[in-house]
Amino acid sequence: MNRISKKIGLLTAVMSMFCAAGCSDFLEETDPSNFTTDSYFTEPAQARSAVNSIYASLREPLGSGFGGGAWMMTEFATGLANTDLGQAVNSYFVKDLRNTSDNGYGQTYWAAYYRGIANANLCIEKIPGIATMNAAEGQKLIGEARFLRAFYYFNLVRMFGKIPLVTESVNLQSEQLRPSQATEEEVYNYIVEDLKAAEASGLPWLDTSGKVSMGAVKSLLAQVYLTMAGFPLQKGATHYDLAAKKAEEVIDSKQFKLFTTYNDLHDPNKKNVEENIFMIQFRTQILPSGWQVSIIPYNKNISQYSDETGGIYATADFVKSYDPGDLRAKEKQFFFTKFTNEADRTKEVDLGGYFIYKHFDVVAQTSTANSDLNWPVIRYADVLLTYAEAANEVAGPSAKIYDAVNAVRTRAQLPALAGLTKDVLRESIWKERWYELCFENTTWFDMVRLRKAFNVTTKKFDNYVGHKFSYGPTVTDRELLFPIPTSEMRNNTNLRQNAGY
Repeated sequence: MNRISKKIGLLTAVMSMFCAAGCSDFLEETDPSNFTTDSYFTEPAQARSAVNSIYASLREPLGSGFGGGAWMMTEFATGLANTDLGQAVNSYFVKDLRNTSDNGYGQTYWAAYYRGIANANLCIEKIPGIATMNAAEGQKLIGEARFLRAFYYFNLVRMFGKIPLVTESVNLQSEQLRPSQATEEEVYNYIVEDLKAAEASGLPWLDTSGKVSMGAVKSLLAQVYLTMAGFPLQKGATHYDLAAKKAEEVIDSKQFKLFTTYNDLHDPNKKNVEENIFMIQFRTQILPSGWQVSIIPYNKNISQYSDETGGIYATADFVKSYDPGDLRAKEKQFFFTKFTNEADRTKEVDLGGYFIYKHFDVVAQTSTANSDLNWPVIRYADVLLTYAEAANEVAGPSAKIYDAVNAVRTRAQLPALAGLTKDVLRESIWKERWYELCFENTTWFDMVRLRKAFNVTTKKFDNYVGHKFSYGPTVTDRELLFPIPTSEMRNNTNLRQNAGY
């Protein structure tokens, strides 16, 4: 934490000034060399640029290559992912449940997200002091900053458990330079406070440029309440009710809808619209997305990318566990097993595994090698399933719950659910989450909050601790959290490592 804290300040903020929206002015850099934290926040345009910098930390874990990518960490932890990339040792440490605090994936998340928190803290403190800032616009900017700070903390607390709660900008004289760890409940309460403030900030329901919207705020708050209802806080019925009501607000707004085809999930023309409530922003030729090399098979010569890493793909056991009629498991829907040869597109190549098509940029892979895809963070399908799960926990099955979960199933060409008991419906909704939201950095978080894992053989749910992955390893208590990175432990002696690491 000390190493990160030393970087906190405007220099960090504006050096990461590549921003997070689809329009060109939201992707420009600003030279920070002529500014200090005292002199920078003097004009409204500077406030906008500073808030833009907070988004940059979203992108860092998505970088991928022959060393793997941090975004894969929570996917390998599910036991549903495989890899052919032997040199990406961090992937194997997680996949085989041999993880250590030296894993670079965890360090990437920790450093990037605390950098984002630092930039958010600075904006939240400084923007109110800009005399020429329109009050309403200033509130919206602070709303964006508080949403992003909440998002970073939500991911950090779920990954690492007791973490430092840094609530102000830090310099070398600050008391929070080497902070102690807060309890998980303290962190969650802070997240809720931030999201409620963002709700009251006047943000629009939609923002097609990719900035934070009211839809994103309410959707994330529903996820937070759903998590608080489960482990580790176990708030139970009160927070299931809060989650259901918040997700219902998003549904009742009529601002979002499911895509009619799964191809829209990886169509750059569908950025930030309809089903895509909040995304991590990329733009071809400016900030191209970096995970394309990791989702294609190892050296099968199907891609325009020179690096074909085979970094991550689905286990066959997982894909085969889908219902035989489930459209999502059909070729080139969520997964693909064949593709054309790069040198001769009339020839088909057997890939030898189930690779991830839901993130596949067809244009980049076949022609440009420069992807224009965004990364999905919150989809409307998630909101529907969040509502269905939470509302069922509160009062059992209802017509509106069935409407929500069956909307997801109908698109998958599955029969509608009806007439189920509360317990049977609960597991049916969980199963839809596993099948619909796979490989979107969601499933492991579900496993930990539920303390449940999907058994691909029985198609039932096991207790998470003691669950055996289909390829051998068995989950223990320590896999409820990731280890705090070694470098952070070394630089901040106030930190205490998670059990088992």
